[in-house]
Amino acid sequence: MDRKKELKEWYKNMKADMGVFIIKNNFNNKCYIEVTQDLKGTINSTKFKLDFGNHPNRELQKEWKEKGESNFSIEILEILKYDKDETKTDYSKELEILKMLWEEKLSQKEMEFYNKSLR
Repeated sequence: MDRKKELKEWYKNMKADMGVFIIKNNFNNKCYIEVTQDLKGTINSTKFKLDFGNHPNRELQKEWKEKGESNFSIEILEILKYDKDETKTDYSKELEILKMLWEEKLSQKEMEFYNKSLR
């Protein structure tokens, strides 16, 4: 029973990786970039939405459906480290800055972005 309590406590204290990831179309050099406080969960959710035709970015969704998952790559670009200050819980500003930096880097490499239109 103690082991079960230990594992529950460990899980509660576990922090998800946060950062920026990219979905890249391997044919036309277009990409979709997103930041999140839970990389693994958001990537899984995004893949699920794309597979079932429910992603909010219409252009990305259309090409995913036409070309298939195998013609796209999903990659974590950068993981944002947690502050040493344990009380900080909102990293949204840092994540948006990180996203802007990556958009600038990718633009310099002549990457195009899927438009930000929603359904």
